[in-house]
Amino acid sequence: MNAKIHSIVWTLRIAFGLTAFLAGLDKFFNLLTNWEQYANPMLLKLVPLSAGALMRTAGVIEMIAGIALLAGLTRLGGYVVAAWLTLIALTLIAGGHFFDVAVRDLVMAVGAFTLARMSEVEEMAPSVATRNVAAA
Repeated sequence: MNAKIHSIVWTLRIAFGLTAFLAGLDKFFNLLTNWEQYANPMLLKLVPLSAGALMRTAGVIEMIAGIALLAGLTRLGGYVVAAWLTLIALTLIAGGHFFDVAVRDLVMAVGAFTLARMSEVEEMAPSVATRNVAAA
């Protein structure tokens, strides 16, 4: 079972790590989309940043989260990415636009949360196996 868990964690880790890193990096280049269009106008009134500066700040956070996942910090990284994607979705919903992107981000947040939980299972698996061998 541990090999199966490991392959699930590894697959999700690479997928979410690369996605977070590359989406964050693109906040500086706008090749995938014009990220500024996703900035909630209400949020821009609250923070002293332009839409571009807000997106680049978000990009740095995403790149750090992606690097953390790719480096193997799957439990912490998974929870951070899940929370981050949920916040993005809530911001989009509050802005009244891009509901399709908000739904996608919420589904991705569930996947990132699953990565974090599976990482916990994988971390506990050796200790459970050790206890079973000691009991035998």
